[in-house]
Amino acid sequence: MAIIPRLTAPHTNPDTGPARNNLRGAVWLLTDMSFNIWSLTIVKSLGVSLPSIQIVLIRALVGLAVLIPFVIYKGGFQRLTNPRLQLFRTGLSTIAMTGSFFGVAKLPFAMFTTVNFTRPLLMMTLAALILRERILPKQWLAGGIGLIGVVIAVDPNSLSAAYATGLAALFASVFAGTGAVIILRRMRHEDPLAQMVWQTAGLAVVAALPAAFYWQAPGSHWPILLSVGIFSQTAQFCFMRAHYWAEAGVIAPLGYASLILSVSVGYFMFNEIPTTGIYIGAALIISAALIAGQKRKHR
Repeated sequence: MAIIPRLTAPHTNPDTGPARNNLRGAVWLLTDMSFNIWSLTIVKSLGVSLPSIQIVLIRALVGLAVLIPFVIYKGGFQRLTNPRLQLFRTGLSTIAMTGSFFGVAKLPFAMFTTVNFTRPLLMMTLAALILRERILPKQWLAGGIGLIGVVIAVDPNSLSAAYATGLAALFASVFAGTGAVIILRRMRHEDPLAQMVWQTAGLAVVAALPAAFYWQAPGSHWPILLSVGIFSQTAQFCFMRAHYWAEAGVIAPLGYASLILSVSVGYFMFNEIPTTGIYIGAALIISAALIAGQKRKHR
């Protein structure tokens, strides 16, 4: 297991900035979900014919094109106080995005979203293993309930080969993405634009070689591929703003509203009807994550 490097820059308070504003953070998160669901919808429609890493590269290059005018307006690039930490986050984000794009192309939207709901439970586990945070017995119990929910939602006995590869990529995405979020919450003091620029540039550099190897001519898909970059970049900014303003206890439960969006888009755009197992599994995972996120009551 990779070890997360130093989480804060020397002599830097990782929680500097204005006080939390949960309402503002909630608005940013809902906006993030809206842009993200449309980006994933486009990827799902294209993912069968184009390699996921190629979509990642195009998304990164478009994102850079969107960000450059803002960089110029602010007078140039800003240095990060902890570039090694950002580099590690970029590597995790590349794995997360590639796995996510591959998974959404292979899996029904509802299942894709349900598996992603395990992120808070995985974050709890990683916090215990990497950050040495103490986990309460009820939180470990919640993790077990969530695992049962995943098994019910996925239903291993009915998996096809395509579903199995999609799930493997999605689980890799969830693991890597959770690690990236842990790092992001330790980088609250960094300038948001600087984070986005270095993150997007890093994605482009890391994805360039494998994308060139698997490259396929997009043909008439270029316009909608460009929109993936625009939607994804906007969603990333909204996501960072949500974590900047809102407390984790607000972000986690509100994120489950994405299931409504996913089921709706899956039904109307791809004729997907979720199974009863997905609903039951999603209910167990959401319940487990809410239990795990409850703070200890002080007497």
